[in-house]
Amino acid sequence: MKSYSRSFKALWTGEMVSEFGGAAGGIVNGLLLYELTGSKEWMGALWLVYFLPSLVLQGISAPFLNHVIKEKVLRNIQLIRMGAYLLPLIGSLLHSHAGTIFGLAILQCCLGLLQPIYASLSFSLLPEICKKEELAEANGLLDGTIRLMSFLAPGVTSLLLLISPVPLIYALSSFLFLISYYALSRIPPLETKRAAVWTKRFWWSEMKQGYQNFFQYPYLLRLTLLSSSVQFAVGAAMVLSVPLIRSELNGERWEYAVFSGAFPVGYALGTVLIKRIPKSPWTMYFGLVGGGISFLLLFVVTSIPGAWMCELFGGMVFPLFNAQSAAKFQKEAPREQLAQLSAVRLLFMRATMPLGILFASSAFLHLSIRQTFGVIGTVIILPGLFFLIKESGRIHPFNKQKTG
Repeated sequence: MKSYSRSFKALWTGEMVSEFGGAAGGIVNGLLLYELTGSKEWMGALWLVYFLPSLVLQGISAPFLNHVIKEKVLRNIQLIRMGAYLLPLIGSLLHSHAGTIFGLAILQCCLGLLQPIYASLSFSLLPEICKKEELAEANGLLDGTIRLMSFLAPGVTSLLLLISPVPLIYALSSFLFLISYYALSRIPPLETKRAAVWTKRFWWSEMKQGYQNFFQYPYLLRLTLLSSSVQFAVGAAMVLSVPLIRSELNGERWEYAVFSGAFPVGYALGTVLIKRIPKSPWTMYFGLVGGGISFLLLFVVTSIPGAWMCELFGGMVFPLFNAQSAAKFQKEAPREQLAQLSAVRLLFMRATMPLGILFASSAFLHLSIRQTFGVIGTVIILPGLFFLIKESGRIHPFNKQKTG
């Protein structure tokens, strides 16, 4: 961390604190809803409330993101999130099932609208506060920290649930977003340009140009589509994880908390692994295939410890793909268009998550929980194997020669 800039350290601290708060709130949200309804369809509906409004905003926000002061918008978003996490307190304190579900829906909608803007700006800010040669490791460090917080949050939340009421978790999450705001305020002003004068014609012209520019970079499009296949699987897993542990494997709350934390622990180990292996297309695609295998293994797992190990393995290999593909995108995309292009990239990725949610929660497909895990694992493995074999034929896996 000593070699990174003060701005990166501030961004890293803000991400770390807010991710812990968000993960803690997310654990309670999922458990409460499933225990209130006992339905994976309700789980899917809650996540759709999160994703569908965010996709609309994601689709129309791209033109704006090249013309805002990134660090200022990031801080303001954390303040809004702080307030949003107080909303479920109302239903919980009133001991109303309907009120709790309604509060969760409002919270999810609010978070869904804010997340695409935050993620796009944070992603495009990174090349401005890091050296070019640091990007792969910086992306890995941010991803690993986020996953580590996702590991710590379930354990801490489980302990808190044993000794404290649910409203305390939401109060804690809200407080942590306030701390994140103050951490991000340590990022000094990075740009002095003023916002453009917005008109309908200017907005339409900028949005059309952004999408046209994106398709002019086939390599970036390929990386985005591969990342989207991962997000499809993640969306499905959001619906399936609680039923897999609680119903299919008859697990307890704490066993689900460990399952939720196994992937982040593996991810943190994977970010350490990134620093020790060659950065190459071969290792990148190997990480993608390995991550798909971790989903496929949940098709056959018969014990809760086995499910934990599947998640741990997936967490260890996915960073090999995620961090390297993100760094390649940041390097290949023109700096002056990066915020806009990253918004389009994120739109593709986020659009596939609701598809995964619908796929996993649909009653019409007549797929069991295990069968669904098998399908989503295959969706990742097949394209990953294609490009892995292609790269193996082009270059030795430990040759650092750049390939596109």
